[in-house]
Amino acid sequence: MPTVDDVAKAAGVSRQTVSNVLNSPGIVRETTRERVLDAIDRLGYRPHASARRLRTRKSATIAVRIDPWRDGISGIVLDRFLHQLTEQADRRGLRVMVFSADDHTDELARIRRLREGSDIDAFVLTATTHDDERIRALTDQGVPFVAFGRPWDPETRAVPHRWVDVDGRVGVAAAVRHLRAHGARRVAWIGWPHGSGTGDERRAGWEAASGLGEREQAGLSRHTEDGVTEGTRCASELLALSEPPDAIVCASDSLALGAMIAARSAGLPALPVVGFDDTPIAAAVGLSSIEQPLDDVVAAALELLFGPSGDDVRPNPSSVEEPANRLLAPRLVERRPGHLALDAIPGT
Repeated sequence: MPTVDDVAKAAGVSRQTVSNVLNSPGIVRETTRERVLDAIDRLGYRPHASARRLRTRKSATIAVRIDPWRDGISGIVLDRFLHQLTEQADRRGLRVMVFSADDHTDELARIRRLREGSDIDAFVLTATTHDDERIRALTDQGVPFVAFGRPWDPETRAVPHRWVDVDGRVGVAAAVRHLRAHGARRVAWIGWPHGSGTGDERRAGWEAASGLGEREQAGLSRHTEDGVTEGTRCASELLALSEPPDAIVCASDSLALGAMIAARSAGLPALPVVGFDDTPIAAAVGLSSIEQPLDDVVAAALELLFGPSGDDVRPNPSSVEEPANRLLAPRLVERRPGHLALDAIPGT
């Protein structure tokens, strides 16, 4: 196993300089810091985590809430996110703790208890909502955190905080445009009830790219709770119209799987159906789906919290003007024979 001395020799610096790069990178010149980090990468050096925790009095641990179990399709997205978070955190010498909570209020109470026990250095919030009480509360308390999900209302946007999100509007709009470019003229939408930040954003992408008037959009859109059964019901209604759609885009893979079932039942097995999240079920049944780049989401979240390669928590941003957010582009995966050849979403 490589040691600090090995890194110092490879980088042509002192042992203390290597320690400074690992523990107080801000006091080291950028060129020297980059040389040391390059040597660390080449040698595969990893600091002794336990010793560092004792020295810095930090736990080197981040925590994230796990949501209640849902239908096994939509919930897999958070599972994938947690796997990526654990793997990438480990490469930084960090640990991940998961905890459960019933709602946002309960989550804040549990975060407070974890902080009082000095068990956690920073937190990752998921599934942000309108008027998200967690953002203001943690910011006011000075608790380091990053949110997977953007602020959805002016009040929350005015609170300086770090966030990472995937641009669902751009993803859906690009998919609809691609469908239309390949011959689809009436692309329908199946999404969640109004009021969901994520769902409304994805629907906005469909509205912008559908090429339909308001009346046509109203006739070719359905809103329902998430689930395969609901997707089947909504798609059956759409396909029974006197002028049915020639393609369907959905806010989730659960809804899209239901739409695929309805299309096959209607004798339209080749009807293009596109979901969102690219869950394993999409791969299993050959469903085209927009993929969230969760590896990039996690990398951005950790960089916002700890810097490009460190494990010291950065101070919370003090103003909304600070570059404390990342909006990432999704990707579209096409699998099903007979679907349109949708290989990728254009850059944003």
